[in-house]
Amino acid sequence: MISQRLTKLLAAALVLIFHGVDAAAAQDPLPSWNDGATKQSIVDFVAKVTKEGSPDFVPPAERIATFDNDGTLWAEQPMYFQLLFAMHRVGVLAPEHPEWKELEPFASLLKGDVKGALAGGEPAIAEIIMVTHAGMTTDEFEKIVKDWITTAKHPITKRPILEMVYQPMVELLAYLRANNFKTFIVSGGGIEFMRPWTEQTYGIPPEQVVGSSIKTKFEMVDGKPALMRLPEINFIDDKTGKPVGINSHIGRRPIAAFGNSDGDRQMLEYTTAGTGARFGLLVHHDDAEREFAYGPESKIGTFSDGLMSEAKQSGWTVVSMKNDWKTIFVAGPAK
Repeated sequence: MISQRLTKLLAAALVLIFHGVDAAAAQDPLPSWNDGATKQSIVDFVAKVTKEGSPDFVPPAERIATFDNDGTLWAEQPMYFQLLFAMHRVGVLAPEHPEWKELEPFASLLKGDVKGALAGGEPAIAEIIMVTHAGMTTDEFEKIVKDWITTAKHPITKRPILEMVYQPMVELLAYLRANNFKTFIVSGGGIEFMRPWTEQTYGIPPEQVVGSSIKTKFEMVDGKPALMRLPEINFIDDKTGKPVGINSHIGRRPIAAFGNSDGDRQMLEYTTAGTGARFGLLVHHDDAEREFAYGPESKIGTFSDGLMSEAKQSGWTVVSMKNDWKTIFVAGPAK
């Protein structure tokens, strides 16, 4: 029979063991990331730029990190979610435009032929965006976006759009902010499409969102000052536009940049060309079971062989969603 003293010792040992496990879990800032070189590269970078006295120390005011949105913070297949929003708006506005029944790309959309509607390429997409995103005040557009984003569902997974957010990246954003980084979104998506929900979803406030935009004009509407959205492109925040947008909106070169496609190449180049410690990371979509697998052949989120080669040459970290992430999506609405 085990003595009472031995029983107490065993119980105490178990408490210490499990307490140690809990403590270790609590100390892990990236619990949804598998241990390995990818996760370690992030932790090592944060450690060296935040340790006072280190030759790589960066003052908090200069700890700027920029993140692409589509394909980096949330899913982007089978099409960009802003395009899903625009197509939804075509259906809402159709009763006011009977001419759309005979006018492309709207006629195809109203028949449910998305492929036919998008066959016109970028001009067709631009026309859909202009018609559905303009002709209203900025306040009206914000409300329309909020109403849609809280009810919209992914066409394949049927999950709410706001549950198609990547849990590992939400943890990464929080980890950086806990180490006095200021996190920004720098996306090809519409700046006023993203601003209504990024703070609740990612913890990134509207003033830290950089994106593409259409022109606006100050007007008096019903005796009150307002900004009217015009059907004209103002700025495209993609590819070479991203460093321009960073300079215009942020005014500091980032020390870390995170993307997933050829559209983010110049942002990572601009970021890592700066002096001192720098970090670039690309998310590679290679998990067909839990998300989507795509790369050079995809028209959405293209990750070309050239980008992969540059990542290796430049020392950028490449995330394998299949191997580096324990889980992909948030368990519920992202907060």
